[in-house]
Amino acid sequence: MTGKNFLFTSESVTEGHPDKVCDQISDAILDEFLSKDKHSRVAAETTVTTGMALVCGEITADCYVDIPQVVRNTIKNIGYFGTEAGGFDADTCAVLTSIDEQSTDIGNGVNKALETRSENSDTSATETEELGAGDQGIMFGYACSETPEYMPLPISLAHKLSYRLAQVRKQGILNYLRPDGKSQVTVEYIDGKPARIHTVLLSTQHNPAINGISDNSQVQNIIKNDLQKHVIDFVFANESIKPDDKTIILINPSGRFVIGGPQGDSGLTGRKIIVDTYGGYSRHGGGAFSGKDPTKVDRSAAYAARYVAKNIVAAGLADKCEVELAYAIGVAEPLSIMIDTFGTGKISDEDIEKLVRKNFDLRPAGIIKKFDLRNLPSKNGGKFYQLLAAYGHMGRTDIDVPWEHTDKVQDLKNQAMTCSIVNM
Repeated sequence: MTGKNFLFTSESVTEGHPDKVCDQISDAILDEFLSKDKHSRVAAETTVTTGMALVCGEITADCYVDIPQVVRNTIKNIGYFGTEAGGFDADTCAVLTSIDEQSTDIGNGVNKALETRSENSDTSATETEELGAGDQGIMFGYACSETPEYMPLPISLAHKLSYRLAQVRKQGILNYLRPDGKSQVTVEYIDGKPARIHTVLLSTQHNPAINGISDNSQVQNIIKNDLQKHVIDFVFANESIKPDDKTIILINPSGRFVIGGPQGDSGLTGRKIIVDTYGGYSRHGGGAFSGKDPTKVDRSAAYAARYVAKNIVAAGLADKCEVELAYAIGVAEPLSIMIDTFGTGKISDEDIEKLVRKNFDLRPAGIIKKFDLRNLPSKNGGKFYQLLAAYGHMGRTDIDVPWEHTDKVQDLKNQAMTCSIVNM
């Protein structure tokens, strides 16, 4: 997209969106199992609809977890309880479970991988390091210099708006809001760089009446004024690019949003994979994250690819970087590593790939060890992955996320100076 003029749009959703309810339930279950048995194998899928939550999947662990109680606690923490729950109440909804153990065919491949270490790796393999990928697949990671957190601006802004929308509800600043909500931001790019805010869209679930006012036109006017002040103006106060006189502001464009959450739409784990990553600005391998333990490379390798891309951009080797990794089930070493800097690289993409292979252990066991993925829930009071299940897995600044660290920057800078072509 370098050198082009275009509009780009990304969306985010609040934690009360039905799909995000499912993601959080699945990851809350994962957190609970890993807190009690860090070697748990978990693949938990959730679906919700009016008055019901269903958890199914495959779990193998040396511990007991009260899954229905985890489900109810998660739903309650999101905000669906009491008289305004709207057809989906944490205390009264049905909770169904259908859990099997992990397939032994998959487990055997993961536990003892085929050893395929490449010749240019300088890391000796151990039995633990031979942990195989939990499935085949491709994963992408991305970073760019558009924001301080090295994320594309549209998804960065969309997440901030959704997060603030939930914040004003939970803090009682706008106590008539309900948990479901969405944001969307369109950014105008000029010569490949973000130049202005074209459109801001907010949709929020709300009570049918506000302060005794039940006329919908008046209710919507109150919501528009409040969201402009407490959400949009608040979020953009510290942004370098702000809405201008020509920016289109859309708030509850459907005209009314009372019925929402699982009562309004059924939800499903893994149906917001673009919201979870880069807002569509980068390619996606198709694998979801939530409810999957760290042996599932859909999750862990996507985190590793983000880590690689972010360190490359933070080191000044490129303004944009996309990393693709490919794995085979039961095989430790990635089948392929691809680097694309979209013409912004200060050294060649081939040279950057060599640096990646030298500096990053991208075997599943190496990723798990580097990020301490099995121990993150117990080290954070029993809740970590659930916190990622809303407002994005990448670019987070509100919690300490290990794949967002830039500890490889200096090594990459120093080693890049020895490459054949340097333009830094």
